[in-house]
Amino acid sequence: MSAPVTDGRGGRELAGRSAFVAGGASGIGRVIALHLAAEGADVVITSRDTARMGATLEEIRAHGVAAHGVALDLADTSSPDRAFEEALRLVGDIDVVVANSGIGGPTAPLWELEVADLEETLDVNVRGTFLVLRAATRHMVPRGRGSIVVIGSMTGKRPLLNRTPYAASKMALIGLVRTLAAETGPHGIRVNLVSPGFVSGPRLDWVVAGQATSRGMTEDAVRAEMTADTPLRRFTAPQDVADAVVHLASDRAAGITGVDLNVSAGLVMY
Repeated sequence: MSAPVTDGRGGRELAGRSAFVAGGASGIGRVIALHLAAEGADVVITSRDTARMGATLEEIRAHGVAAHGVALDLADTSSPDRAFEEALRLVGDIDVVVANSGIGGPTAPLWELEVADLEETLDVNVRGTFLVLRAATRHMVPRGRGSIVVIGSMTGKRPLLNRTPYAASKMALIGLVRTLAAETGPHGIRVNLVSPGFVSGPRLDWVVAGQATSRGMTEDAVRAEMTADTPLRRFTAPQDVADAVVHLASDRAAGITGVDLNVSAGLVMY
């Protein structure tokens, strides 16, 4: 993990603030939650399976901040409101919201997919994000401040073979974020999107395996192809994404809203 960003007075950048990280128990969400904690924020993480939160909560508390876990099931349209209400009960005001929950969707050509494959992906990645942001803004708008960061994907802007439902869901988040930024800006709320590239970890391993199977390639060949077009010749590290989220959440990004920030080792530049 990178060193904490100081606020110029020797303190941590997010000291005294509280963050809500949807999908913060594992994967990129876990790394984001730990980076927010390293900058001094109290953190609430969510997961469908509350039993998975224990280890991450202990890691967060090791930074000397409060950490809480609440249940969130994006298949239940009332769950985000309940989760946010529970978070407010636990920590008071929420200053930072990170909408990170999502699924990868199926790996197959479009003509082999069922409507249910598309609906499941859109329900979690688009409707689920909408519900989290609606719960958050219902709290933040009356307060007149807050920072929201949505985790998208570069796949919303460039093809990823055999992943049309996922690509469509991530493209939708760009329009959602830009419009919400316009709606909430007059209320002192900033809304931004981070579009990661191929992020190292179990999710990428799953993508590589699926691509290798569907395209008749070896996994090593898929990995070489994925990194060949990146100027930095590497995959994106989870820490890269977390650092971007911390910056957008902090006062150092006070003039930034409606932005779609690529964190892709240069694979996407638009």
